[in-house]
Amino acid sequence: MSKKTTVLAFDIGASSGRAIEAMYDGAAISCREVHRFENRPRQADGHLRWDFAALMDEVRVGLEKAQKFDSVGVDTWGVDFGLLDAAGHLLEDPVHYRDARTGGMVERAMRVMDAEKLYAGTGTQILAMNTLFQLLALKKQQPRLLRRADKLLFMPDLFAHALCGSTTCERSAASTGQLLTLPAGKWNAQILEAFGLPKRLFLPTVPSGTVVGALECGAKVVAVAGHDTQCAVAALPTQARNIAFLSCGTWSLLGCELDAPVLTAESMQLGLSNELGANGRVNYLKNIVGLWLIQESRRAWRRQGQEYSYAELERLALASVPLRCFIDPDAPLFTPPGDIPARVKEYCAATHQYVPQTVGEVMRCIYESLALKYRFALDQLRAATGKRFEALHILGGGTKDTLLCRMAAGATGLHVVAGPVEATALGNILIQLTALGALEDLGAGRALVAQTQQLAEYPPQGMAEWDEAYERFCPLLARCDPCR
Repeated sequence: MSKKTTVLAFDIGASSGRAIEAMYDGAAISCREVHRFENRPRQADGHLRWDFAALMDEVRVGLEKAQKFDSVGVDTWGVDFGLLDAAGHLLEDPVHYRDARTGGMVERAMRVMDAEKLYAGTGTQILAMNTLFQLLALKKQQPRLLRRADKLLFMPDLFAHALCGSTTCERSAASTGQLLTLPAGKWNAQILEAFGLPKRLFLPTVPSGTVVGALECGAKVVAVAGHDTQCAVAALPTQARNIAFLSCGTWSLLGCELDAPVLTAESMQLGLSNELGANGRVNYLKNIVGLWLIQESRRAWRRQGQEYSYAELERLALASVPLRCFIDPDAPLFTPPGDIPARVKEYCAATHQYVPQTVGEVMRCIYESLALKYRFALDQLRAATGKRFEALHILGGGTKDTLLCRMAAGATGLHVVAGPVEATALGNILIQLTALGALEDLGAGRALVAQTQQLAEYPPQGMAEWDEAYERFCPLLARCDPCR
Protein backbone atom coordinates (compact mmCIF):
# COMPACT_ATOMS: atom_id res chain seq x y z
CA MET A 1 0.00 0.00 0.00
CA SER A 2 1.22 3.55 -0.67
CA LYS A 3 -0.87 5.48 1.85
CA LYS A 4 0.91 6.35 5.04
CA THR A 5 -0.91 5.68 8.30
CA THR A 6 0.02 7.43 11.53
CA VAL A 7 -1.08 6.31 14.97
CA LEU A 8 -0.45 7.59 18.49
CA ALA A 9 0.16 5.03 21.25
CA PHE A 10 -0.02 5.94 24.94
CA ASP A 11 1.77 3.35 27.08
CA ILE A 12 1.09 4.23 30.72
CA GLY A 13 2.72 2.22 33.47
CA ALA A 14 2.58 2.35 37.24
CA SER A 15 5.51 4.78 37.50
CA SER A 16 5.66 6.55 34.13
CA GLY A 17 3.97 6.96 30.79
CA ARG A 18 4.88 7.97 27.26
CA ALA A 19 3.31 8.87 23.95
CA ILE A 20 4.76 7.20 20.85
CA GLU A 21 3.87 8.45 17.38
CA ALA A 22 4.26 5.76 14.72
CA MET A 23 4.08 6.04 10.95
CA TYR A 24 3.52 2.98 8.75
CA ASP A 25 4.31 3.31 5.04
CA GLY A 26 3.30 -0.19 4.00
CA ALA A 27 6.77 -1.65 4.50
CA ALA A 28 8.06 -0.51 7.89
CA ILE A 29 7.05 1.32 11.05
CA SER A 30 9.00 4.39 12.17
CA CYS A 31 8.47 5.61 15.74
CA ARG A 32 9.29 8.70 17.74
CA GLU A 33 8.63 9.45 21.38
CA VAL A 34 6.72 12.73 21.56
CA HIS A 35 6.11 12.92 25.30
CA ARG A 36 7.22 11.20 28.51
CA PHE A 37 5.82 11.82 31.97
CA GLU A 38 5.80 10.52 35.53
CA ASN A 39 2.86 8.73 37.12
CA ARG A 40 2.72 9.87 40.74
CA PRO A 41 0.18 8.05 42.94
CA ARG A 42 -0.86 10.01 46.02
CA GLN A 43 -2.53 9.49 49.36
CA ALA A 44 -6.04 10.98 49.40
CA ASP A 45 -9.10 10.26 51.53
CA GLY A 46 -7.33 7.47 53.35
CA HIS A 47 -6.22 5.53 50.27
CA LEU A 48 -3.35 5.37 47.81
CA ARG A 49 -4.83 6.67 44.55
CA TRP A 50 -3.98 7.37 40.92
CA ASP A 51 -4.15 11.09 40.09
CA PHE A 52 -6.35 10.67 37.05
CA ALA A 53 -6.76 14.38 36.29
CA ALA A 54 -2.97 14.84 36.27
CA LEU A 55 -2.55 11.81 34.00
CA MET A 56 -5.17 13.15 31.59
CA ASP A 57 -3.35 16.49 31.53
CA GLU A 58 -0.24 14.61 30.40
CA VAL A 59 -2.23 12.72 27.77
CA ARG A 60 -3.49 16.04 26.39
CA VAL A 61 0.09 17.33 26.24
CA GLY A 62 1.02 14.23 24.23
CA LEU A 63 -1.88 14.83 21.86
CA GLU A 64 -0.75 18.43 21.31
CA LYS A 65 2.88 17.44 20.70
CA ALA A 66 1.99 14.78 18.16
CA GLN A 67 1.61 15.60 14.50
CA LYS A 68 -1.56 14.74 12.63
CA PHE A 69 -2.52 11.12 13.37
CA ASP A 70 -5.27 8.76 12.27
CA SER A 71 -5.96 7.05 15.60
CA VAL A 72 -4.99 6.87 19.25
CA GLY A 73 -4.94 4.00 21.76
CA VAL A 74 -4.07 3.67 25.44
CA ASP A 75 -2.68 0.68 27.35
CA THR A 76 -2.11 0.57 31.12
CA TRP A 77 -1.69 -1.88 33.99
CA GLY A 78 -4.49 -4.29 34.92
CA VAL A 79 -7.10 -4.73 37.71
CA ASP A 80 -7.65 -1.07 38.67
CA PHE A 81 -10.78 0.84 37.68
CA GLY A 82 -12.83 4.01 37.97
CA LEU A 83 -16.53 4.37 38.79
CA LEU A 84 -18.83 6.71 36.86
CA ASP A 85 -22.15 8.08 38.04
CA ALA A 86 -25.28 8.11 35.84
CA ALA A 87 -24.16 11.40 34.26
CA GLY A 88 -20.79 9.91 33.27
CA HIS A 89 -18.72 11.72 35.90
CA LEU A 90 -15.83 10.00 37.69
CA LEU A 91 -16.91 9.62 41.32
CA GLU A 92 -13.41 9.55 42.80
CA ASP A 93 -9.82 8.93 41.77
CA PRO A 94 -9.17 5.22 41.19
CA VAL A 95 -7.54 3.39 44.09
CA HIS A 96 -4.08 1.87 43.58
CA TYR A 97 -3.79 -1.93 43.52
CA ARG A 98 -1.18 -1.70 46.30
CA ASP A 99 -3.61 0.02 48.68
CA ALA A 100 -4.28 -1.85 51.90
CA ARG A 101 -8.07 -1.79 51.60
CA THR A 102 -8.24 -5.36 50.27
CA GLY A 103 -6.67 -6.83 53.41
CA GLY A 104 -8.71 -9.86 54.50
CA MET A 105 -11.00 -9.70 51.45
CA VAL A 106 -9.73 -12.92 49.89
CA GLU A 107 -10.50 -14.81 53.11
CA ARG A 108 -13.98 -13.23 53.27
CA ALA A 109 -14.61 -14.19 49.65
CA MET A 110 -13.60 -17.81 50.26
CA ARG A 111 -16.41 -18.06 52.79
CA VAL A 112 -18.85 -17.28 49.99
CA MET A 113 -17.24 -19.27 47.16
CA ASP A 114 -14.34 -21.69 47.48
CA ALA A 115 -11.11 -21.02 45.62
CA GLU A 116 -11.43 -23.85 43.10
CA LYS A 117 -14.89 -22.72 42.01
CA LEU A 118 -13.80 -19.11 41.75
CA TYR A 119 -10.75 -20.07 39.70
CA ALA A 120 -12.75 -22.40 37.46
CA GLY A 121 -15.17 -19.55 36.78
CA THR A 122 -12.55 -16.96 35.84
CA GLY A 123 -9.17 -18.59 35.24
CA THR A 124 -7.49 -15.77 37.16
CA GLN A 125 -4.81 -16.31 39.78
CA ILE A 126 -6.37 -15.41 43.14
CA LEU A 127 -4.60 -12.26 44.32
CA ALA A 128 -5.83 -9.66 46.80
CA MET A 129 -5.26 -6.84 44.29
CA ASN A 130 -7.75 -8.27 41.77
CA THR A 131 -10.79 -6.20 40.88
CA LEU A 132 -13.21 -8.59 42.57
CA PHE A 133 -11.59 -8.11 45.96
CA GLN A 134 -11.31 -4.36 45.45
CA LEU A 135 -15.06 -4.27 44.84
CA LEU A 136 -15.73 -6.37 47.93
CA ALA A 137 -13.66 -3.90 49.95
CA LEU A 138 -15.65 -1.03 48.44
CA LYS A 139 -18.92 -2.76 49.24
CA LYS A 140 -17.89 -3.19 52.87
CA GLN A 141 -16.14 0.13 53.45
CA GLN A 142 -17.94 2.58 51.13
CA PRO A 143 -21.40 1.19 50.40
CA ARG A 144 -22.82 4.64 49.61
CA LEU A 145 -20.24 5.17 46.89
CA LEU A 146 -21.06 1.80 45.35
CA ARG A 147 -24.78 2.68 45.36
CA ARG A 148 -24.02 5.92 43.49
CA ALA A 149 -21.93 4.15 40.87
CA ASP A 150 -23.52 3.45 37.49
CA LYS A 151 -20.63 2.07 35.42
CA LEU A 152 -17.22 0.50 36.04
CA LEU A 153 -14.40 1.25 33.60
CA PHE A 154 -10.95 -0.33 33.78
CA MET A 155 -8.09 2.16 33.55
CA PRO A 156 -7.55 2.04 29.74
CA ASP A 157 -11.32 2.34 29.20
CA LEU A 158 -11.39 5.29 31.60
CA PHE A 159 -8.84 7.10 29.43
CA ALA A 160 -10.90 6.34 26.32
CA HIS A 161 -13.98 7.74 28.08
CA ALA A 162 -12.11 10.94 28.91
CA LEU A 163 -10.91 11.22 25.31
CA CYS A 164 -14.16 10.63 23.43
CA GLY A 165 -16.98 9.87 25.87
CA SER A 166 -17.08 6.14 25.10
CA THR A 167 -18.32 3.69 27.71
CA THR A 168 -16.91 0.33 26.66
CA CYS A 169 -14.98 -2.43 28.39
CA GLU A 170 -12.06 -3.99 26.50
CA ARG A 171 -11.69 -7.72 27.11
CA SER A 172 -7.97 -8.11 27.80
CA ALA A 173 -8.13 -5.54 30.61
CA ALA A 174 -11.36 -7.04 31.95
CA SER A 175 -9.79 -10.51 32.05
CA THR A 176 -7.39 -9.39 34.79
CA GLY A 177 -10.17 -8.74 37.31
CA GLN A 178 -11.40 -12.20 38.43
CA LEU A 179 -14.87 -11.44 37.06
CA LEU A 180 -14.85 -12.66 33.45
CA THR A 181 -15.62 -16.07 32.04
CA LEU A 182 -13.07 -17.47 29.62
CA PRO A 183 -12.79 -17.81 26.73
CA ALA A 184 -16.23 -16.21 26.09
CA GLY A 185 -15.16 -12.90 27.59
CA LYS A 186 -18.47 -12.27 29.33
CA TRP A 187 -19.11 -11.28 32.93
CA ASN A 188 -19.61 -14.26 35.21
CA ALA A 189 -23.21 -13.80 36.37
CA GLN A 190 -22.86 -16.45 39.06
CA ILE A 191 -19.95 -14.60 40.66
CA LEU A 192 -21.68 -11.21 40.46
CA GLU A 193 -24.76 -12.68 42.13
CA ALA A 194 -22.86 -14.64 44.77
CA PHE A 195 -20.99 -11.54 45.92
CA GLY A 196 -23.91 -9.14 45.53
CA LEU A 197 -22.24 -6.90 42.97
CA PRO A 198 -24.59 -4.61 40.97
CA LYS A 199 -24.92 -5.87 37.40
CA ARG A 200 -25.45 -2.32 36.12
CA LEU A 201 -21.73 -1.63 36.68
CA PHE A 202 -20.57 -4.12 34.08
CA LEU A 203 -20.76 -3.03 30.44
CA PRO A 204 -20.69 -5.46 27.54
CA THR A 205 -17.10 -6.29 26.66
CA VAL A 206 -15.51 -5.56 23.27
CA PRO A 207 -12.52 -7.27 21.63
CA SER A 208 -9.13 -5.60 21.31
CA GLY A 209 -8.95 -3.41 18.22
CA THR A 210 -12.51 -2.05 18.48
CA VAL A 211 -12.97 1.56 17.36
CA VAL A 212 -14.92 3.12 20.25
CA GLY A 213 -15.13 6.77 19.20
CA ALA A 214 -13.27 9.73 17.77
CA LEU A 215 -11.48 12.90 18.88
CA GLU A 216 -12.65 16.34 17.76
CA CYS A 217 -9.88 16.31 15.14
CA GLY A 218 -11.40 13.18 13.61
CA ALA A 219 -8.77 10.71 14.79
CA LYS A 220 -10.33 7.42 15.85
CA VAL A 221 -10.06 6.15 19.41
CA VAL A 222 -9.16 2.44 19.40
CA ALA A 223 -9.56 0.11 22.37
CA VAL A 224 -6.21 -1.63 22.04
CA ALA A 225 -5.32 -4.51 24.34
CA GLY A 226 -5.79 -2.39 27.45
CA HIS A 227 -3.54 -4.56 29.61
CA ASP A 228 0.06 -3.72 28.72
CA THR A 229 1.19 -7.34 28.93
CA GLN A 230 -1.22 -8.28 26.16
CA CYS A 231 0.06 -5.41 24.03
CA ALA A 232 3.60 -6.75 24.46
CA VAL A 233 2.54 -10.27 23.48
CA ALA A 234 0.74 -8.87 20.42
CA ALA A 235 4.19 -7.85 19.13
CA LEU A 236 5.71 -11.35 19.39
CA PRO A 237 8.00 -11.66 16.33
CA THR A 238 6.87 -15.20 15.48
CA GLN A 239 3.88 -17.25 14.38
CA ALA A 240 5.25 -20.45 15.91
CA ARG A 241 2.98 -22.29 18.33
CA ASN A 242 5.47 -24.13 20.54
CA ILE A 243 7.19 -21.11 22.02
CA ALA A 244 7.03 -19.46 25.42
CA PHE A 245 7.17 -15.71 25.97
CA LEU A 246 8.68 -13.63 28.76
CA SER A 247 7.49 -10.05 29.03
CA CYS A 248 10.44 -8.77 31.03
CA GLY A 249 10.55 -5.47 32.86
CA THR A 250 9.94 -4.44 36.45
CA TRP A 251 7.77 -7.56 36.53
CA SER A 252 8.36 -10.75 34.55
CA LEU A 253 5.36 -12.47 33.01
CA LEU A 254 6.24 -15.84 31.55
CA GLY A 255 3.66 -17.77 29.58
CA CYS A 256 2.39 -19.22 26.34
CA GLU A 257 -0.57 -18.78 24.01
CA LEU A 258 -3.35 -21.35 24.12
CA ASP A 259 -6.58 -21.88 22.21
CA ALA A 260 -8.52 -22.52 25.43
CA PRO A 261 -8.04 -21.65 29.11
CA VAL A 262 -6.74 -24.09 31.71
CA LEU A 263 -9.21 -23.99 34.62
CA THR A 264 -8.16 -26.99 36.68
CA ALA A 265 -7.47 -27.16 40.40
CA GLU A 266 -3.85 -28.03 39.55
CA SER A 267 -3.54 -24.82 37.53
CA MET A 268 -4.91 -22.82 40.45
CA GLN A 269 -2.47 -24.43 42.88
CA LEU A 270 0.43 -23.68 40.54
CA GLY A 271 -0.49 -19.99 40.63
CA LEU A 272 -0.99 -19.75 36.86
CA SER A 273 -3.35 -17.27 35.27
CA ASN A 274 -5.41 -17.10 32.07
CA GLU A 275 -5.82 -13.75 30.30
CA LEU A 276 -7.40 -12.88 26.98
CA GLY A 277 -4.93 -11.79 24.32
CA ALA A 278 -5.38 -9.24 21.58
CA ASN A 279 -5.73 -12.00 18.98
CA GLY A 280 -8.53 -13.77 20.87
CA ARG A 281 -6.27 -16.53 22.16
CA VAL A 282 -5.59 -17.17 25.84
CA ASN A 283 -2.32 -16.04 27.37
CA TYR A 284 -1.53 -18.58 30.07
CA LEU A 285 1.11 -17.13 32.32
CA LYS A 286 3.01 -16.87 35.59
CA ASN A 287 3.66 -13.54 37.30
CA ILE A 288 7.24 -13.33 38.65
CA VAL A 289 9.09 -10.51 40.35
CA GLY A 290 11.46 -9.19 37.69
CA LEU A 291 14.05 -6.48 37.22
CA TRP A 292 12.61 -4.59 40.19
CA LEU A 293 15.02 -6.61 42.37
CA ILE A 294 17.93 -5.13 40.45
CA GLN A 295 16.41 -1.65 40.27
CA GLU A 296 15.66 -1.58 44.00
CA SER A 297 19.13 -2.93 44.86
CA ARG A 298 20.68 -0.12 42.83
CA ARG A 299 18.57 2.40 44.75
CA ALA A 300 19.65 0.83 48.06
CA TRP A 301 23.35 1.13 47.18
CA ARG A 302 22.77 4.72 46.03
CA ARG A 303 21.30 5.55 49.44
CA GLN A 304 24.51 4.17 50.95
CA GLY A 305 26.60 6.49 48.76
CA GLN A 306 27.52 3.90 46.12
CA GLU A 307 26.44 4.81 42.59
CA TYR A 308 26.47 2.03 39.99
CA SER A 309 25.27 2.00 36.41
CA TYR A 310 23.39 -1.09 35.25
CA ALA A 311 26.36 -1.92 33.01
CA GLU A 312 28.70 -1.78 36.03
CA LEU A 313 26.41 -4.05 38.04
CA GLU A 314 26.39 -6.53 35.17
CA ARG A 315 30.20 -6.49 34.97
CA LEU A 316 30.52 -7.03 38.72
CA ALA A 317 28.11 -9.96 38.53
CA LEU A 318 30.08 -11.51 35.67
CA ALA A 319 33.30 -11.27 37.69
CA SER A 320 31.80 -13.24 40.60
CA VAL A 321 31.85 -17.00 41.11
CA PRO A 322 28.78 -18.56 39.42
CA LEU A 323 25.96 -20.60 40.93
CA ARG A 324 26.93 -20.38 44.62
CA CYS A 325 23.64 -19.27 46.22
CA PHE A 326 20.06 -18.47 45.26
CA ILE A 327 16.88 -16.75 46.44
CA ASP A 328 13.25 -17.26 45.59
CA PRO A 329 12.57 -13.92 43.84
CA ASP A 330 8.89 -14.15 44.82
CA ALA A 331 9.47 -14.73 48.53
CA PRO A 332 7.47 -12.19 50.61
CA LEU A 333 10.78 -10.90 52.02
CA PHE A 334 11.51 -9.22 48.67
CA THR A 335 8.10 -7.62 48.08
CA PRO A 336 8.40 -4.29 49.97
CA PRO A 337 10.78 -1.55 48.84
CA GLY A 338 13.97 -1.22 50.85
CA ASP A 339 17.38 -2.80 51.29
CA ILE A 340 17.14 -5.74 48.89
CA PRO A 341 20.88 -6.59 49.09
CA ALA A 342 20.62 -7.00 52.88
CA ARG A 343 17.54 -9.21 52.43
CA VAL A 344 19.38 -11.35 49.86
CA LYS A 345 22.08 -11.98 52.46
CA GLU A 346 19.45 -12.66 55.12
CA TYR A 347 17.66 -15.18 52.88
CA CYS A 348 20.88 -17.02 52.02
CA ALA A 349 21.89 -17.22 55.67
CA ALA A 350 18.45 -18.48 56.72
CA THR A 351 18.56 -21.21 54.04
CA HIS A 352 22.11 -22.30 55.02
CA GLN A 353 23.75 -21.24 51.76
CA TYR A 354 26.86 -19.24 51.00
CA VAL A 355 26.11 -15.63 51.98
CA PRO A 356 27.12 -13.18 49.22
CA GLN A 357 29.49 -10.49 50.46
CA THR A 358 30.19 -8.13 47.57
CA VAL A 359 27.98 -6.12 45.25
CA GLY A 360 28.89 -8.45 42.40
CA GLU A 361 28.00 -11.57 44.42
CA VAL A 362 24.62 -10.14 45.37
CA MET A 363 23.93 -9.24 41.76
CA ARG A 364 25.02 -12.67 40.54
CA CYS A 365 22.68 -14.28 43.06
CA ILE A 366 19.73 -12.18 41.83
CA TYR A 367 20.46 -12.75 38.15
CA GLU A 368 20.85 -16.51 38.51
CA SER A 369 17.79 -16.80 40.75
CA LEU A 370 15.63 -15.01 38.18
CA ALA A 371 16.87 -17.32 35.42
CA LEU A 372 16.17 -20.40 37.55
CA LYS A 373 12.71 -19.10 38.46
CA TYR A 374 12.00 -18.80 34.73
CA ARG A 375 12.86 -22.49 34.38
CA PHE A 376 10.59 -23.28 37.33
CA ALA A 377 7.70 -21.41 35.71
CA LEU A 378 8.29 -23.21 32.42
CA ASP A 379 8.13 -26.53 34.27
CA GLN A 380 4.78 -25.45 35.71
CA LEU A 381 3.50 -24.51 32.25
CA ARG A 382 4.65 -27.85 30.86
CA ALA A 383 2.97 -29.73 33.72
CA ALA A 384 -0.34 -27.91 33.18
CA THR A 385 -0.42 -27.94 29.36
CA GLY A 386 1.72 -30.86 28.20
CA LYS A 387 3.46 -28.49 25.78
CA ARG A 388 7.08 -28.91 24.74
CA PHE A 389 8.63 -25.50 24.16
CA GLU A 390 11.16 -24.99 21.40
CA ALA A 391 12.20 -21.40 22.18
CA LEU A 392 11.74 -18.60 24.68
CA HIS A 393 10.97 -15.12 23.32
CA ILE A 394 11.94 -12.29 25.70
CA LEU A 395 10.08 -9.03 25.16
CA GLY A 396 10.45 -5.53 26.58
CA GLY A 397 13.12 -3.65 28.49
CA GLY A 398 14.72 -6.82 29.85
CA THR A 399 15.98 -7.65 26.36
CA LYS A 400 18.67 -4.97 26.85
CA ASP A 401 20.13 -7.02 29.72
CA THR A 402 22.33 -9.43 27.80
CA LEU A 403 23.52 -11.23 30.93
CA LEU A 404 19.98 -12.10 31.98
CA CYS A 405 19.17 -13.25 28.44
CA ARG A 406 22.21 -15.54 28.36
CA MET A 407 21.41 -16.92 31.80
CA ALA A 408 17.78 -17.52 30.82
CA ALA A 409 18.96 -19.57 27.84
CA GLY A 410 21.34 -21.64 29.97
CA ALA A 411 18.92 -22.18 32.85
CA THR A 412 15.94 -23.14 30.69
CA GLY A 413 17.86 -25.04 28.02
CA LEU A 414 15.88 -23.13 25.40
CA HIS A 415 17.03 -21.02 22.49
CA VAL A 416 16.30 -17.42 23.51
CA VAL A 417 15.19 -14.75 21.05
CA ALA A 418 15.31 -11.28 22.61
CA GLY A 419 13.29 -8.37 21.24
CA PRO A 420 11.70 -6.10 20.44
CA VAL A 421 12.68 -3.77 23.27
CA GLU A 422 9.59 -1.59 22.72
CA ALA A 423 7.21 -4.54 22.55
CA THR A 424 4.34 -2.94 24.52
CA ALA A 425 4.24 0.24 22.42
CA LEU A 426 4.66 -1.79 19.22
CA GLY A 427 1.76 -4.06 20.16
CA ASN A 428 -0.41 -1.01 20.82
CA ILE A 429 0.61 0.34 17.40
CA LEU A 430 -0.03 -2.95 15.56
CA ILE A 431 -3.52 -3.26 17.05
CA GLN A 432 -4.35 0.27 15.91
CA LEU A 433 -3.00 -0.37 12.40
CA THR A 434 -5.10 -3.53 12.19
CA ALA A 435 -8.21 -1.67 13.36
CA LEU A 436 -7.65 0.95 10.64
CA GLY A 437 -7.18 -1.70 7.94
CA ALA A 438 -3.54 -0.78 7.31
CA LEU A 439 -2.56 -4.31 8.39
CA GLU A 440 -4.58 -7.39 7.48
CA ASP A 441 -4.42 -8.84 10.99
CA LEU A 442 -2.10 -9.20 13.98
CA GLY A 443 -0.36 -12.11 12.27
CA ALA A 444 0.76 -9.70 9.57
CA GLY A 445 1.87 -7.32 12.31
CA ARG A 446 3.98 -9.99 13.97
CA ALA A 447 5.58 -10.83 10.63
CA LEU A 448 6.37 -7.14 10.18
CA VAL A 449 8.03 -7.02 13.61
CA ALA A 450 10.11 -10.10 12.78
CA GLN A 451 11.25 -8.54 9.50
CA THR A 452 11.99 -5.01 10.68
CA GLN A 453 12.92 -5.05 14.38
CA GLN A 454 16.35 -5.79 15.80
CA LEU A 455 16.39 -9.18 17.55
CA ALA A 456 19.21 -10.95 19.40
CA GLU A 457 19.58 -14.71 19.81
CA TYR A 458 21.16 -16.66 22.66
CA PRO A 459 21.72 -20.43 22.39
CA PRO A 460 21.76 -22.34 25.69
CA GLN A 461 25.20 -22.95 27.18
CA GLY A 462 26.52 -24.69 30.30
CA MET A 463 23.33 -26.68 30.80
CA ALA A 464 24.95 -29.37 32.98
CA GLU A 465 25.96 -26.75 35.53
CA TRP A 466 22.51 -25.14 35.39
CA ASP A 467 20.85 -28.55 35.87
CA GLU A 468 22.87 -29.13 39.03
CA ALA A 469 22.03 -25.63 40.27
CA TYR A 470 18.33 -26.22 39.62
CA GLU A 471 18.39 -29.26 41.87
CA ARG A 472 19.64 -27.01 44.67
CA PHE A 473 17.28 -24.17 43.77
CA CYS A 474 14.00 -26.12 43.79
CA PRO A 475 13.96 -27.01 47.51
CA LEU A 476 14.16 -23.29 48.32
CA LEU A 477 10.74 -22.70 46.79
CA ALA A 478 7.36 -23.03 48.41
CA ARG A 479 4.78 -25.68 47.50
CA CYS A 480 3.67 -26.32 43.89
CA ASP A 481 7.24 -27.30 43.04
CA PRO A 482 7.14 -29.56 39.94
CA CYS A 483 10.77 -30.66 40.30
CA ARG A 484 10.27 -32.32 43.66
